[in-house]
Amino acid sequence: MPHSFPSPPLDPGQVAAEASALLEMLDVLWGRGQEAVPSPVPPSQLRALTVIDEREAVNLRDLGEALGSTPPSVSRLCDRLEAAGLVQRSRATANRREVEVRLSRSGRSVLASVRAARARELEIVLARLSREERGALFEGLAAFRHAAAADTGPGRPGHVRAGADVSDIA
Repeated sequence: MPHSFPSPPLDPGQVAAEASALLEMLDVLWGRGQEAVPSPVPPSQLRALTVIDEREAVNLRDLGEALGSTPPSVSRLCDRLEAAGLVQRSRATANRREVEVRLSRSGRSVLASVRAARARELEIVLARLSREERGALFEGLAAFRHAAAADTGPGRPGHVRAGADVSDIA
């Protein structure tokens, strides 16, 4: 049975408040999915693995920019990821002075496990929605992702989070 919702607000502030509440709930579901894997990794390491996976290989400077962190913090993070067998560091082929980071087979496996567990958590919630509600949600999320894509990536507003640092996390 479809839910009856009031007319959606058109004020960006109201929509932003609802989106913020949704993100908090997704954070709970994300955490459940992350903890469901046999060897969970801390959120900072998971973010790094995701960035590395998206780019296939990344130098430490670009990884730091993507994470909004300082070079020493990124270096320590990569030390931990390498010690855990999740990434491999090597000299970049284009510039031998740069270090490139790639996911190891184990890193790819951990990331795939976390993504699958997260998807299962979301599917449980999405199954409670009607087909029409899922369709509307899909369309809205696709439109939001398209609009947000203009504000993400290196050199774009909102890309680096001020004050974010990964050095404190194991």
